[in-house]
Amino acid sequence: MLSLQLEGRTVVVTGAGQGQGAAETRLLAEAGALVIATDLAAEMPADLALPPASAGALLYRQLDVSNASHWAGLADWIRSEGRQVDGLVNNAGITQRSRLLDVLVADLQRVYEVNVAGALLGIQALTPLMASGSAIVNVGSVAGLTAHYPVAYTASKWALRGLSQVAAMELGPRGIRVNTVHPGFIETPMTASAKPEFKHATLAETPLGRTGSVEEVAGVVLFLLSPLSSYVTGAEIPVDGGQSGHGGAKSVSDAMR
Repeated sequence: MLSLQLEGRTVVVTGAGQGQGAAETRLLAEAGALVIATDLAAEMPADLALPPASAGALLYRQLDVSNASHWAGLADWIRSEGRQVDGLVNNAGITQRSRLLDVLVADLQRVYEVNVAGALLGIQALTPLMASGSAIVNVGSVAGLTAHYPVAYTASKWALRGLSQVAAMELGPRGIRVNTVHPGFIETPMTASAKPEFKHATLAETPLGRTGSVEEVAGVVLFLLSPLSSYVTGAEIPVDGGQSGHGGAKSVSDAMR
């Protein structure tokens, strides 16, 4: 059986309390990693319970990704435990659905602090604990590949792409890889709050014709953290059922059938 070679590796996952973050945490632990799962809650969320047969282990720490002192405290704790960090998944994110002419600068700032600054702070805090062969995965969005209408969220995910590319360039000489995954419509608590019309319109633009699961995103994250992707850095991988790949041509193609 092919091994992902994650045994003995320590991976930090942000926004791990539910949805994609919880799925990434469980899958990484099942692959043998020690996962340090982080989220805003003081106690470990129920969604993080590992199956009895899990090959790895799970530790939980409270973390506000937009707070530099929280990141410093996490790094100090990891160091005090005598561990290095082999992987970081910047998964934490929030949305804000105001449109262009209604959005406030405060909305942009609030989303930016979590979706972009949170990832930057994580990279700054944990890179000193990383050796050559480590990997970082930033979780973007199909919104960062398109002109998605919630402007604060979209702008933040485009900014995260820039941060990821700079990080891949700057950290490459250290042997640290940085890649980005861009989920499309994934069934999560965040997308559950969207209007039904949004889901219907998105599926109409998705060639695979269905929503994605958190496990399907987690599988790509797992690959990018593993040595199987050892020569992959600076990559952007859509996990969106083909939504971003046709550039809006699907509706034209469908109309011509």
